[in-house]
Amino acid sequence: MESTEPITKDFIREIIDEDVRTKKYKDRVHTRFPPEPNGYLHIGHAKSICLNFGIAEDYQGLCNLRFDDTNPTKEEEEYVQSIIENVKWLGFDWENRLFFASDYFEKMYEYAVQLVKAGKAYVDDFTADKITEYRGTLTKPGRNSPYRDRSVEENLDLLQRMKAGEFPNGQKVLRAKIDMAHPNLNMRDPVMYRILHANHHRTGDTWCIYPMYDWAHGLEDSVEGITHSICTLEFENHRPLYDWFLDALAVYHPQQIEFARLNLSYTVMSKRLLLQLVEGKYVAGWDDPRLPTISGMRRRGYSPSSIRNFCKRIGVAKVNSMVDFEFLEHNVRDDLNKTSARFMGVLRPLKVVLENYPDHQKEELEAVNNPEDPALGKRRIPFSKTLFIEQDDFMENPPKDFYRLAPDREVRLRYAYFIKCSKVVKKDGKIVELYCTYDPATKGGYAPDGRKVKSTIHWVSDPHAISAEVRLYDRLFTVVDPAGQKEADFKEFLNPHSLDVLHECRVEPAVSTLKPFDRFQFERLGYFCVDPEATQNKLVLNRTVELRDAWAKIQKTAQKK
Repeated sequence: MESTEPITKDFIREIIDEDVRTKKYKDRVHTRFPPEPNGYLHIGHAKSICLNFGIAEDYQGLCNLRFDDTNPTKEEEEYVQSIIENVKWLGFDWENRLFFASDYFEKMYEYAVQLVKAGKAYVDDFTADKITEYRGTLTKPGRNSPYRDRSVEENLDLLQRMKAGEFPNGQKVLRAKIDMAHPNLNMRDPVMYRILHANHHRTGDTWCIYPMYDWAHGLEDSVEGITHSICTLEFENHRPLYDWFLDALAVYHPQQIEFARLNLSYTVMSKRLLLQLVEGKYVAGWDDPRLPTISGMRRRGYSPSSIRNFCKRIGVAKVNSMVDFEFLEHNVRDDLNKTSARFMGVLRPLKVVLENYPDHQKEELEAVNNPEDPALGKRRIPFSKTLFIEQDDFMENPPKDFYRLAPDREVRLRYAYFIKCSKVVKKDGKIVELYCTYDPATKGGYAPDGRKVKSTIHWVSDPHAISAEVRLYDRLFTVVDPAGQKEADFKEFLNPHSLDVLHECRVEPAVSTLKPFDRFQFERLGYFCVDPEATQNKLVLNRTVELRDAWAKIQKTAQKK
C-alpha cells in the first residue's frame, strides 16, 4: 500500500534509525499491533495501527497482528472479527502473522514455573483488596504478604493446583517477588496469574488461570521476536516491570517505547465508555456513525486514506494533547474532494413548476462527475417541467444579503437554465409550491446576451427523482471533553441533536446505482455515503461531512492573529 503522505521523522523513528545504524537487532525492524478483543477499535487505535504498520513499511520490516486475549469475561469472537476487518479496511496486511496471546498460554505457564523455581514468584492467598492494602502508596512503602516466604515446593504445588481448577475465583494469585518498597508501585510484587473459571473464546475451558497483561505482554513480544514494542504513555511506568520479567527469565528482550495516545474533542476514546453507550442503546451499535470507532467512521463515509493521512499529520508525540474534531473532518473533506463523484440531491424539497416549459418534454443535460478528476467523465441528468429545489434556496421576503431564488428574481439552475419566480403557492401559511418561468436560450446555465445572475442552485427532476432517507450526523457530545467533566456522568453531555433523519429527500436517478459504503458529494450540501441498511426498495444515505471547512476557518483566523 502506498502512503498518500511523505514519511516524517518522529522520536520513535529516530530511535529506530539509531538501532538500525548500530545493528542492535541485526538490521531487523519488527513491530506489532496488539489489541484486546473486548470492543470495537476506535480512531485512537487507528493511530497505533498506522504507526506500527507504517514503521514496518518504512523500514522494510514486519508487523504482526496479535490479540491480547487474556480476559475471557470481556472478550468475544465478534470483536476479533471486527478488528481483523478494520485493520484490513485501513489498508494494512499482516500476511501470515496473525497471533493470539492464547497461543502462548502453555509457554507462559512454563515461564511462571521457571520463576517459582528460581524463588522469584510465589502463590499468595490475599484477596485483591488485601493486596491493594498492603501495596502502600506513592509516599509509603508496601508490606510483605505473610505468604511471601512460602517454599518453592509449596508454591509449585499450589500453582499446579490453581491450574487444575482446585480453587475458586479470587482465592489465590501468583505474584512476582520483587520489592514491596520499590518507588514504582508496579514493581511491588505484581500479580502474574489470577483464577478465572470462564470459557475462553479460543481455548474453551482448558484454562482456569489467566495471565495478567504485564506478565503476558513482554513474553508475547519476546516469543514473536519483536524489536520495538510501541505502547501508549500509560504503560511508561510499567516498562521497568516489562524489563524485569524478561531479564529474570533471561529471554530475548525487545525494547518498549511509549508515545502519546490520541484524544479527540467532542467524543470519548475509551472502549469502556463506548460499551456503556452501546449497551445503554444511546447509539445504534458499535458501528453507529456518531461513534469514533473505525466501523462507525467507515459507515459514516470516511475513507481509509483520509484516516491514514489524519494519523500521519497529527504526528507522534511524548505528551498527551487534545486534537480538534474539525481537523479530522478537514482530512476527510480534503480526501473526498479529490475522489468523490458529484450528484444532485434535495434534502428538504420545495416543488417548482416551470410554467412555460412544454408539458411532456424531457431533456438530458450534461453534468461533470468531478471537476477535481476529469477521468471520472460526465453524466446525463433528466430535466422536466416540474422540479424540486431546497426549501432554503427560496425566500418570499429576502434580506439584502440573500441572493438565491425570490419573487421576480432570476437564478441559475446548475447545468440547466436561468429561471425566474412568478408565483408563490401556500397552504396553511406554508410555502408548498413555486411557479417559475425558464429562459430556453440559457441552456447549460449561460445567457447569450451576457446577463449575470448572483446565485446557482441545485435541483432534481420531479418525475425522475428517487426518494431517499438521509441521516444527518453532528457531534455526539456538547462539550470538548465529556469524559473529563468532574462530578458528572459523561452521558449527561450527549448531544440531543447528534442525529437528524430526513424521510422525504429526493435525489437524481444515478444515485440509485451506488452500492453500500460508496462515497459521493451532493453538490452544495456535503459528502455522503450509502448506508449498509439501504435496499433495492429503500435508499438510505449518511452525511459524512459538510462542505464547510471549519478547520480551515480556524487556521485562517489564527494566522490573522
